[in-house]
Amino acid sequence: MQATIQLCTYNRAHLLGRVLEACFEQTAGHDAYEVVLVNDGSTDDTPAVIERARARATCTFTVINQENSGLARGRNAGIAASTGERIIFIDDDVLPTPAFVAEHLATHAQHRRDVIRGAVINTESFDNLPPPIYSIRHYSGNFFWTSNVSVPLATIREIGGFNENFSEYGWEDIDVGLRLRALGLKSILNKKAIAFHYKPRPKASNLEGMIRQARAQARTAVQLAKLHPNWRARLATGNTASQRLLHKWTNGVGMMHHFKAMYGAPKPDQPLSARQLWAARRMAAGAYFEELERARAQDE
Repeated sequence: MQATIQLCTYNRAHLLGRVLEACFEQTAGHDAYEVVLVNDGSTDDTPAVIERARARATCTFTVINQENSGLARGRNAGIAASTGERIIFIDDDVLPTPAFVAEHLATHAQHRRDVIRGAVINTESFDNLPPPIYSIRHYSGNFFWTSNVSVPLATIREIGGFNENFSEYGWEDIDVGLRLRALGLKSILNKKAIAFHYKPRPKASNLEGMIRQARAQARTAVQLAKLHPNWRARLATGNTASQRLLHKWTNGVGMMHHFKAMYGAPKPDQPLSARQLWAARRMAAGAYFEELERARAQDE
């Protein structure tokens, strides 16, 4: 087996069927790759979606059901069940294009030891996809980003997989990337290994979740800094003296009140305007840095 597509899912039944269909509709030979899915304790219609997918699977399709344990533990369960020489990580809201596996394998043939990053194009709908053409606005500087990345399976096992101490949202893939970089691996971009990432415009009802996620990400940022006390980890997470100082200044001059006023009081199911979305992201960033300071103080 040349490759494994590995993904974890939690309560994304409305997307998972389309994602799995795309995984099965690859131009690579169906005996060249497999799909390994970890169902991380979903409580929606995910089991039914998986059973329908089994009937349509055109390659080896392995499903692991576990109690809700978090992404790191789910990834490790998927790694343990994988048999491909290369493991390609995607998420359950990522739609790979037909040449996705073939492009990852083609680049691995030239860079057998390295990390291969594919292009990620955001879309608000799987029913109205933008052209599958990479441009600079799709660029990500992440060394290892599980929306679209592959690495030799033996290498990910060599470093011990994902750190399961990352039990909250954020940075578990950055941690893996830093450990792979320490082995001397390079990160190679293949602009033709394209996947679409589902990113609908947030609604007012999403703000609470955005802020909750930002606070969790701040706590795991402190966790990452302890594991990797270097500039790369600090820069990736915004955990630098200058960025924390800027946040303190923003709070000091009352900018958070200005952002809240700009956000206003939209109806819960109303998609946010560009202005409201900008303000919502500033409020989430404020919550991130507020939690970062608290977590840093608690850790000292």
